[in-house]
Amino acid sequence: MNCLFCKIVNGEIPSYKVYEDDDFLAFLDINPINLGHTLVVPKNHYANLFDLPTDILARLGLVLQKVGQAVKTGAKADGLNLGMNNEPAAGQLIFHAHFHLIPRFQDDGFKHWQGQGNETQTDFEQAQLAIKKALAI
Repeated sequence: MNCLFCKIVNGEIPSYKVYEDDDFLAFLDINPINLGHTLVVPKNHYANLFDLPTDILARLGLVLQKVGQAVKTGAKADGLNLGMNNEPAAGQLIFHAHFHLIPRFQDDGFKHWQGQGNETQTDFEQAQLAIKKALAI
């Protein structure tokens, strides 16, 4: 498999590891938003959120909390963003599930997305029904 993150997990490519257990590895992003920007990946290859088994997801929350607190403390950050891109339309570039822990600072210049602002009540109601219907499947 020609997966960058699998190669990092297997030690074929060096990384700045900050955490490791039997199922997960966390390492510094080499193109950080802010210094300390960390990626948390499952050691086994899963393409994205939709492929992650429920037992991995259950353990993942604890790892994200533990490593996230360490990133915030270690970077002396004012806050922390947690993010995951799923599928190309959402900006996923490496197709091995990974979570970004991004230390944030007041006035660091990193901008969040803005809503479109032109949604109607009907738009919200239709979106609500579509999501509820998908949950019932």
